Amino acid sequence: MDHPDPTIESLHTLTDADAQAIAALLAQVSASAVFDRARTEAVIAHEATELLVARDSGRIVGTATLVTAPSLTGLRGHVEDVVVDEAERGRGIARLLLERMTQLAQERGLRTLDLTSRPSRESALRLYESVGFRRRETNLLRFSPTAD
Repeated sequence: MDHPDPTIESLHTLTDADAQAIAALLAQVSASAVFDRARTEAVIAHEATELLVARDSGRIVGTATLVTAPSLTGLRGHVEDVVVDEAERGRGIARLLLERMTQLAQERGLRTLDLTSRPSRESALRLYESVGFRRRETNLLRFSPTAD
């Protein structure tokens, strides 16, 4: 079946249907991720984050979050939670989301826009590189505070 390209937009309010779609997508990005409506609404409202969604016939079929932060060396951006519904993959939706991200980075004068991906996600890495991201010689280090 031939589908028109979905539209990419910044989410400004969270409807019940949007919340359900985002919860389903979040489960596809991480088995340990738990949807939290209040946290999602906080992301939408926060001045340093922008939740981009891909809509197909009004339904959210993909998301990506842009996080921006000032640093002493300039305004930096980071891409988080890029996910496209399993049933919709292969249609170029992730590319549309990432192209919009890079466009926003240009428009906002970000010094850099980073993202991380597991080495095993070879097709995702090829996609990221095809929209202008470059691999870097670096080590990602993570500290995860433990809950008391």
